[in-house]
Amino acid sequence: MTQQPRPTLRVGMVGYAFMGAAHSQAWRNAHRFFDLPLTPELTVIAGRNHNAVDEAAKRMGWASTTTDWRELIARDDVDLIDICTPGNTHTEIAIAALQAGKHVLCEKPLANSVEDAKRMVQVAQDTAAKGVFAMCGYSYRRTPAIALMKRMVAEGRLGTIRQIRAQYLQDWLSNEHAPLTWRMDKYKSGSGALGDIGAHSIDAAQFVTGLSITEVSGMLKTFTTERPVGGDLVGLGGHGETKSDAAKGPVTVDDAAIFTARFDSGAIGVFEATRTALGRKNAMRLEINGSLGSLAFDFEDMNFLQFYDGTDPEEARGFRRIMVTEPVHPYAGHWWPTGHGLGYEHSFVHQVADLVAALGNKTQPTPSFSDALQVQRVLAAVEQSAANNSQRTPTRNEES
Repeated sequence: MTQQPRPTLRVGMVGYAFMGAAHSQAWRNAHRFFDLPLTPELTVIAGRNHNAVDEAAKRMGWASTTTDWRELIARDDVDLIDICTPGNTHTEIAIAALQAGKHVLCEKPLANSVEDAKRMVQVAQDTAAKGVFAMCGYSYRRTPAIALMKRMVAEGRLGTIRQIRAQYLQDWLSNEHAPLTWRMDKYKSGSGALGDIGAHSIDAAQFVTGLSITEVSGMLKTFTTERPVGGDLVGLGGHGETKSDAAKGPVTVDDAAIFTARFDSGAIGVFEATRTALGRKNAMRLEINGSLGSLAFDFEDMNFLQFYDGTDPEEARGFRRIMVTEPVHPYAGHWWPTGHGLGYEHSFVHQVADLVAALGNKTQPTPSFSDALQVQRVLAAVEQSAANNSQRTPTRNEES
């Protein structure tokens, strides 16, 4: 008996660089590993540079191109808009797409300000009532080990959550000659390490624990205040360097962010995000301590989860290393035999699979724009705290 083809979900994507490539791979492959109600179709990709977007479309499998995202939204053969552009463009594109009746997947952070994010949430809520849905792309939620952390917390394996510590450590801006890009321009990016990678830690901590951050006290630091203009991303650490005598422009965002947090349950947390931690390439770490046990994760060892069970007999206690590749583990059963680990790109496939499943069922996908707004509020509160709450401590010499 011949199986009837599934209805298609015709995708239009804005942006084709790092995130565009990751999202393209996910749209191509999700339906090949997951039984989805709709089959994604890579219909059209948009970018400002005609030659570059044409090359990207050929390389990543898109059927057509445009240099105008408004034209993409106006097309009748597009059902969903995937936004993979700098943060200052998210609000305009997402609102226009939703109002045109297109579903939206928008990269994180949702916007560059709380006010813009609130506007996006309002439109998303209005269109959801009409069956047009929006989701924000916090892909680390879909890492099997982090999804397993959430399951174990929900099952009560850790008891009452007491402390959360989260780090996101990279080193690609350690070299002062690394070129100035849009990620170092506050107008385009909103913030630096805080929003670029710290946002992932905020979302993951709240996702895993089911708790919300209610108070923060933060500190931001920019170590290199000027960087060379131009250059490419093929130098130190794979992220680029330019000649030391090149013209320089100002860095208007943080290189590193640290903040403490209080959660609505009374639990407390410590968060750190930096792009200058030499030797740390993508160390997205999360540790949860509860009254009955602890869980710890490091993305640089992403197929494993550390679990300490405080209910074990005292002589048998200690962190155990769980390889999260069994069919019973989140997402893992859709892939390879036990022990054959997954990689960074798989979280994006899982993101697409969850999104398409929700759209096929006509239900709200998560994280919603409202969920992403909560992260945006935390980012803004950290920036405000860092600006207003700095208090200088006298040195020994000054005290004497």
